[in-house]
Amino acid sequence: MGKEAKTNAMRILDKNKISYEVLTYECDDFIDGLHTAAATGAPVEQSFKTLIMQGKSKQYYVFVVPIADEVDLKAAARAVGEKSVEMTHVKDLTAISGYVRGGCSPLGMKKQYPTVVQENAAHYDKIYISGGRVGTTICLAPDDLMKVVRAEYADVIVHE
Repeated sequence: MGKEAKTNAMRILDKNKISYEVLTYECDDFIDGLHTAAATGAPVEQSFKTLIMQGKSKQYYVFVVPIADEVDLKAAARAVGEKSVEMTHVKDLTAISGYVRGGCSPLGMKKQYPTVVQENAAHYDKIYISGGRVGTTICLAPDDLMKVVRAEYADVIVHE
């Protein structure tokens, strides 16, 4: 087995001396986070997706939310002090973050955008996020993620 090529996300964690686990999975076409969790065996409730939104001010924001949940746009806007926020288009994702759909990690983007993590992440010892490429997941302590990306916790998901 060859040495795993490090992603920017892994290099940032290494630089900050943060312990993490890498899970890899076969993936020809990215479908969604639920398929990723099934492929890696990661618990769905501890698996988080990374979404990039743009506020009315044109500022970009990163939201890290559970893979099975939807973002409440009003709550997300309130969390970052904007009048409104909207999802960025998939076609713009690489230009904004440096990542592709399915491989977008809150760690190691082209720029450090203000980041909000769904507050229930704090209830877990470990959470699973994208490792920075399709087929790679990183498992780490939520507080370690918060520290590195200087994120804030907020409740930004749709509640039924």
